[in-house]
Amino acid sequence: MKRVFSLLEKSWLGAPIQFAWQKSSGNYLAVTGADYIVKIFDRHGQKRSEISLPGNCVTMDWDKDGDILAVIAEKSSCIYLWDANTNKTSQLDNGMRDQMSFLLWSKIGSFLAVGTIKGNLLIYNHQTSRKIPVLGKHTKKITCGCWNSENLLALGGEDKMITVSNQEGDTIRQTPVKSEPSDIKFSMSKTDERISSAENTISAVVGKKMLFLFHLNEPDNPVDLEFQQAYGNIVCYSWYGDGYIMIGFSRGTFLAISTHFPEVGQEIFKARDHKDNLTSVALSQTLNKAATCGDNCIKIHDLTELRDMYAIINLDDENKGLGTLSWTDDGQLLALSTQRGSLHVFLTKLPILGDACHTRIAYLTSLLEVTVANLIEGEPPITVSVDVEPTFVAVGLYHLAVGMNNRAWFYVLGENGKSKSMCCLPVQRPLSVAFGKL
Repeated sequence: MKRVFSLLEKSWLGAPIQFAWQKSSGNYLAVTGADYIVKIFDRHGQKRSEISLPGNCVTMDWDKDGDILAVIAEKSSCIYLWDANTNKTSQLDNGMRDQMSFLLWSKIGSFLAVGTIKGNLLIYNHQTSRKIPVLGKHTKKITCGCWNSENLLALGGEDKMITVSNQEGDTIRQTPVKSEPSDIKFSMSKTDERISSAENTISAVVGKKMLFLFHLNEPDNPVDLEFQQAYGNIVCYSWYGDGYIMIGFSRGTFLAISTHFPEVGQEIFKARDHKDNLTSVALSQTLNKAATCGDNCIKIHDLTELRDMYAIINLDDENKGLGTLSWTDDGQLLALSTQRGSLHVFLTKLPILGDACHTRIAYLTSLLEVTVANLIEGEPPITVSVDVEPTFVAVGLYHLAVGMNNRAWFYVLGENGKSKSMCCLPVQRPLSVAFGKL
């Protein structure tokens, strides 16, 4: 659990920040504060681009392939689209005069849903440039939503309604809830011991206290799950495994419940992860891990056995509290925002790469770091900062090589733990690099 980099810009200080990992590859991280600018960093913390906005960023989202970042801002009727392949920003007029409040890309297609403060909806197909405006989808501000794997769109609003629409914007289901919904999600759920492969269950936090479950196939039998008042408000939740939900509460409790029939809502795990407060929960299905944050620390559990604490990361320098956690899709990096306006990125998974020459070994110890050691000869280890995230490593008596695709970088291993970059050369077959004795 090594910290890769931290971001702290003067324009972010004193205010919470928003951030979003690029989907699929996780090569980019979009971050914005109160400075009307979305800054895009690579996975090593180097700024690569920025998008200037006319007002505060309302929200942003990456498309399913991580090619396009969509951003909406206050005081603007334009949707800003940044292309990760060309590093260019374009603007798309939404065609509606009211302020935008919600934005989300489809999970499987090129559809972008945009909601407004007056309850109107725009569905934009980025591939065909077709716009479908839907007036009066809700009677008040659209605040949250989610696409499922069949391109159905669930939306929640201040009118205390949840609607389900197809990709053409037609309403196919709707249901009232007791209070304003938030954090809507789709998932697969077991019902009467029948397993469906479709994401046919909608969940939402209602009034910050209750979890609402709505089965598309049983619209007349919604479920309201209430929890102990001592837990506080629901901060966030995630589906995982075979019909289970993990919930984080504001007063530090971390809970897992079942949605299996007939044990819906039954607590299967409970822990007081944080003494005073909990601010976020994030799951990585790739790593099979769950992370919670609060009280100036991050705690990571193994989903197979939640009682096992995989790691604890302390952030004693963050005295104003923590914010939101988010993993890259591959589970390699975990980002954390803070209340004072900083962002920290931690390495949680590293490829096993290494090589040996006689008694000397070289192995990857960070994204851009290789350690060369010779314990048999008693030599001090040498840490080499490399120019690229390698996919292969080779070591000789006096040199280290790392490479990716069709290029290899070579480094001289000097005395007293020092190294020096030599050159970068193209290679025809980047399968292995071997050193002979000089």
